[in-house]
Amino acid sequence: MKTKIINLFLLSSVLLISCKTEQKEETKLKPHESLTAPTAKKIAEELTAHGDTRIDNYFWMRLSDEQKNAETPDAQTKDVLDYLNAENDYKDAAMKHTDTLQKTLFDEIVGRIKKDESTVPYSYNGYSYYWRFEKGMDYALYCRKKLEDKAKEEIMLNGPEMAEGLNYFGMGARSVSPDNKMISYGIDTVSRRRYTIYFKDLINDKVLSDKLVNTTGSVAWANDNKTVFYTSKDSITLRANKIYKHVLGTDQSQDVLVFDEKDDTFRTFVYKSRSDKYIIIGSDQTLSTEYRYLDADTPNGEWKVIQPREKELEYSVAHFGDHFYIRTNLDAKNFKLVKTPVNATTKDNWVDVIPHRDDILLQGFTAFKNHLVLNERKNGLSTIRVRKWDGNDDHYISFNDPAYYTSTNINMDFDTNIVRYSYSSLTTPSSLIDYNMDTKEQKVLKQQEVLDPNFSKDNYVSERLYATARDGVKVPISLVYKKGTQKNASTPLLLYSYGSYGSSTEPYFSSTRLSLLDRGFVFAMAHIRGGQEMGRYWYEDGKLLKKKNTFTDFIDVGDFLVKEGYTSADHMYAYGGSAGGLLMGAVLNMKPELWNGVVAAVPFVDVVSTMMDETIPLTTFEFDEWGNPKNKEYYEYMKSYSPYDNVEAKEYPNILITTGYWDSQVQYWEPAKWIAKLRELKTDNNLLIMDCDMETGHGGASGRFERYKRTALNYAFMLDLEGINK
Repeated sequence: MKTKIINLFLLSSVLLISCKTEQKEETKLKPHESLTAPTAKKIAEELTAHGDTRIDNYFWMRLSDEQKNAETPDAQTKDVLDYLNAENDYKDAAMKHTDTLQKTLFDEIVGRIKKDESTVPYSYNGYSYYWRFEKGMDYALYCRKKLEDKAKEEIMLNGPEMAEGLNYFGMGARSVSPDNKMISYGIDTVSRRRYTIYFKDLINDKVLSDKLVNTTGSVAWANDNKTVFYTSKDSITLRANKIYKHVLGTDQSQDVLVFDEKDDTFRTFVYKSRSDKYIIIGSDQTLSTEYRYLDADTPNGEWKVIQPREKELEYSVAHFGDHFYIRTNLDAKNFKLVKTPVNATTKDNWVDVIPHRDDILLQGFTAFKNHLVLNERKNGLSTIRVRKWDGNDDHYISFNDPAYYTSTNINMDFDTNIVRYSYSSLTTPSSLIDYNMDTKEQKVLKQQEVLDPNFSKDNYVSERLYATARDGVKVPISLVYKKGTQKNASTPLLLYSYGSYGSSTEPYFSSTRLSLLDRGFVFAMAHIRGGQEMGRYWYEDGKLLKKKNTFTDFIDVGDFLVKEGYTSADHMYAYGGSAGGLLMGAVLNMKPELWNGVVAAVPFVDVVSTMMDETIPLTTFEFDEWGNPKNKEYYEYMKSYSPYDNVEAKEYPNILITTGYWDSQVQYWEPAKWIAKLRELKTDNNLLIMDCDMETGHGGASGRFERYKRTALNYAFMLDLEGINK
């Protein structure tokens, strides 16, 4: 037997020597092929619903918050940590040969960013507010100046000092009291989006003893300058479920509960109207909303409901004069704008201001003394419409790029003819612009600086294309590439999308993306169903029992780009995060051969198990997005596309998965279980790695620059597969 083995080895050697150089190169081991990948232990867990039993061999990876926070890890926690660390070690070893490339990319990306950046100030209540970075600092200084000549800068909050010594530092909302003497601010040091609210006396530069824990991070100030309203979270599910009233100088235990959202499919929030007249509490879920209001001058007064909640009735509220202005879907799939007297707010009193239109989605609005500004979506692109209240003028601000993103910015002044908006396109850096609504004159206040002497927006080309989906629907595509890039079967292309919650994928500029474009990549965005690019129906055609349209649209866009000669399956990559990570997992199962590599960031992949578990953050709140699997029809539909449940013994492309141990949106165990099952079943030798940040959550690292280390890893993963190492 030994002789036979030796002879076979010698024969193989002779055959290899006779091959061409190209063939020899193909047989060389890739770096990861000489490594031993982690193997997760298997403990079969039977999960039964509707007479159907699923076997989950990696269910044991789930830990409770108590286990994660325990000073001494128990056996299960240790096993989980050992596995996550083993995956990180394997990723480091498999990508070791790209360390220089990753550093080059990181330095390049950070090098384009202005280090002493500052925002354009906005004016409110006698002050101008802005934040700025000093060179070398990861966190911002939050500042203001009085609106008077030679006013001195006041540093309200010093981010670098506050973050010192912390592995993670997340700043929540900041709000100044009506008399300008106090500021509230939320801080998250764990990355679970559970903020502690503090208060600072701006006159004496002293932090008060008041501390509000387990909140969403923001407050609404009553006009007495001492009462605030805030939202607390359920300690287990993290659902924002209660509104409390707090009086400065008292302990949180004395706070008064003013609203308890008992329906676990709703979340609640509180804010102050732009007019400063009312405190408004909102409750919403996917298909229904409800608002109540209180005069901000009487914080101990009675709350009044504007319109009681109804299934499939959505509305949002702003105050102007003697009326509430309401954006609603009442008899208006694409939403319309109505108004109603403050003393008669139910829907039978609503009068149309901007009627419903089948071809235009009303996304939002801002009221000024003489003008109404509307954020609309037309032909798949965002637009800004300006209308005089007296009806003498009604026009759109014009934009020239084939694909772009625009939105109104912070507009605190009411008595003005200037609206401030932001604009960006795939080739144009983000700009902040003041627009005169009477003269139509524009002033660019600031454009994002790209610190690269070779950068010019004229060096890049953007296009707007349409792919025909398998059911005949036209799916928009926005793409960008550097001039001179040859588009053919050898061209690397990265296709990105999200496709859930009605969140539109916007064609905006990214200086980070230049690191791919300058190396010959085409970057494309697929505006697939599940978003809201083409109107409300676009969203409704990509959720619940139509969710698979999201996945097939993405695949059909990929097929279209190959057919049109922009790339080929050997050079096409896909990227998506969170619900977009679900998209990645689904298309990997449905058509793995279409991609050379896929990056799935914080991916929602264990759909059935997560939606069956109402203790997990977001679950009950999202039944109208995905469906409730306690209903057999939804259970079977979810199971048919859930990435984790549909991993098969077949070939998959190269895959990079990213996650965070403290993620509150998509718990770390979803991607951890997914990679374990992929390793167990896949039949190829392609690269499969996971980067689990043990210090952060859903949004990744909190530092201004630290987050780009993961971006560099993502880019190096794709560039290395293309043989690009510079």
